[in-house]
Amino acid sequence: MRSHVTKGLLVMAGVGFAVFVLVMIMDLGEVIAQSTWGGEGSSLAGLTDFWVFRFLLNILGYASIVVPAAILIRYIKRSNFLERTGGKGCVYDLVKACVYGTADELPTAQQDIEAPAPAPSRFPRWAILIFCVVGLQGSYLTWGVLQERIMRHEYGGTEDEPAEKFKNSQFLVFVNRILALTIAGVYLSIFRQPRHGCPMYKYSYASLSNVMSSWCQYEALKFVSFPTQVLAKASKVIPVMLMGKVVSKKSYEYYEYVIAALISVGLSMFLIAHGPDDEKKSTTVTTFSGILLLAGYMMFDSFTANWQAELYKYKMSSFQMMFGVNCFSCLFTSAALLQQGGFIEAFSFMIRHQLFAFHVFLNSICSATGQMFIFFTINQFGAMVFVIIMTTRQALAILLSCIIYAHPVSVMGGFGIGIVFLAMFLRVYASHRMKQKKVRQQENNTGVKV
Repeated sequence: MRSHVTKGLLVMAGVGFAVFVLVMIMDLGEVIAQSTWGGEGSSLAGLTDFWVFRFLLNILGYASIVVPAAILIRYIKRSNFLERTGGKGCVYDLVKACVYGTADELPTAQQDIEAPAPAPSRFPRWAILIFCVVGLQGSYLTWGVLQERIMRHEYGGTEDEPAEKFKNSQFLVFVNRILALTIAGVYLSIFRQPRHGCPMYKYSYASLSNVMSSWCQYEALKFVSFPTQVLAKASKVIPVMLMGKVVSKKSYEYYEYVIAALISVGLSMFLIAHGPDDEKKSTTVTTFSGILLLAGYMMFDSFTANWQAELYKYKMSSFQMMFGVNCFSCLFTSAALLQQGGFIEAFSFMIRHQLFAFHVFLNSICSATGQMFIFFTINQFGAMVFVIIMTTRQALAILLSCIIYAHPVSVMGGFGIGIVFLAMFLRVYASHRMKQKKVRQQENNTGVKV
């Protein structure tokens, strides 16, 4: 069975790489043609704005941190460095925390301790729920509107300021992560947390995939509209099911296949009916580039979620996770930005366009506060309520984007959107019913009320 899985993965990887190369060649030809005959800038300037070129530069930037660190960690583990240091000193403590962790030093009772439970609130439950809904919807709706404003629209356009677009998605990722790191650090310094036992370097895996998923998300907005991006995110249950079926031979309930089919139909209806934007006619190449970037976002995001689930086995709190992941995210993005001159480019753009600086700052605040509301909502009401709130948020985000930025949506496209979100709510409801059914079966089998 393992050989079949390996062959399947190799075939998928080969097809994916072939598609990537094909799109790269087609898009590169388009960039060079526009730069050479379009009358604006040089071929070199066009290449530096080419998303594949930027992606490869980002990878090189991350590698300048990852490769030396991997060699150092491998050396430490093979050379029994801790034994040679005698088990004392600052170097010993630092190496142990970063490479080995301290989970083996924790007593069994302490390993089972999770983050302290919140004290009973003096506010009624309905008031706390409204607070969570308003906080999540306000943070992420504003975040979505600002994402589209920053990546798809020009700044300036007056006699004093020529109109220009901001192109460096990496800088936006860095600003979001540095603010989230600061908030998590302040929270950890104020509130008591479980003792940390996870090797620090293990955060880097989730951090790297998280940075790349965020970069793909921002970069995709240069090629597809925000409503298309939201619907693509909503449909990521389909690749997750496909990967689970191919790799793990996982079986799914019948309702999950029905929901996946409904999402596919709704998304197809929207994409077929959704014509090119009025402000910029889409070509087949640019549209396919956007789809490829969205696929990259979903792939990296899925890895991040799965790896974080593994890290939670160390019994850490959500804010410890937030701090560890964002710490490495700041390291990776700052290294890439320094090597590419991204900080100079971004700060120069801020000086020329003060409105852009305000939008970036507000976007980062919304991203960081949204993460805090996620933790608080799940802690207070559980994952089911959180999923319902966030599903509603996605529908409202599409509506808000269409109103503010005047995206044309036909009747067929509207039906497609409706089918996608109907399928998502059905998924939440069916999943809840299945869990209740399993609990009742467990109660009947054991005779004990769970």
